[in-house]
Amino acid sequence: MQYLAKHYKKALVLTLPFLLAACGDDDTREVIVEVEVPAEIPDPVPVSYDVTVTNLTNGQPVSPPAVVLHSEGTLWEVGAVASVELERIAEVGDSADFLTLGDASAGGVGPITPGDSQTISVTINDITDANLTIAAMLGNTNDAFTGINSWSLANLEVGATYTTVSPAYDAGTEANTESAATVPGPAANGEGFSPSRDDTGFISMHPGVVSSDDGLTTSALTVEHKFDNPVIRIQITRTE
Repeated sequence: MQYLAKHYKKALVLTLPFLLAACGDDDTREVIVEVEVPAEIPDPVPVSYDVTVTNLTNGQPVSPPAVVLHSEGTLWEVGAVASVELERIAEVGDSADFLTLGDASAGGVGPITPGDSQTISVTINDITDANLTIAAMLGNTNDAFTGINSWSLANLEVGATYTTVSPAYDAGTEANTESAATVPGPAANGEGFSPSRDDTGFISMHPGVVSSDDGLTTSALTVEHKFDNPVIRIQITRTE
C-alpha cells in the first residue's frame, strides 16, 4: 500500500445519480466515488561525462579503459586483493566483466598507443554524486594496470572539468617475469589471463620494467618498454 500511496493520487469524479424506489417515491442521491489515477512519472534526468585518457608512456600500449560509475564502495584499492574482474584487465586488458560492476559504465575502443588519447562517454540517470573508477592495462607487462579508484563526482558541475594523472599499479596476480610466454602485449604476444596466481597476492605500486637490457634474463622487454610515473593523464568533463 505504501507503494501505491507514492505513485497514485486520488481524484473525485462525477456525481453518480441513481434512482431508488422506496414507498412509491423517486429518490435521487449523489454518491462520491474515489478513483485511483496514476500519477505522472517524471522522465529520468541524464548525467553525462566525457572521460579522456592520454597515454604518457614511451613504449607501453594502454588497453581500452574501463570507465565505471557506481554509488558505493571501491572496485579496487592499493593493499587489497585484486578481484578476478580486475585481474582480467591487469593480465590481458579484458574489461568485459569489470564493466558490469557499477550502475553505469562504458569501455574504450582499441588500445591507446604512446602519446595518443581516447575519449569515452558515459551516462547515468538521476545520480549527480556518483563515484568514478577507471582501470586499464599496460600491455607490455605481466599485470600492470593504471587508473583511479572511486573518485567522487558530486561537485562537478555541467561544463566543469577535473584533470588528474595516474601511476602504474601491480595487480599482484602474476609474477613479473616479463617473459615472452606471459606478456600479452605486442612486445611478446604471450598468453593472456591465467587463473593461477603466483605473485604477492595484493595490489601495490608497480616496481617498473627491468628488461633484458638491464639484466633480467627471462625478459622479452627492452629499455624502450620502461616507464616513469605517471603513465596516463585523465580528464573528466561533465557534459550534462
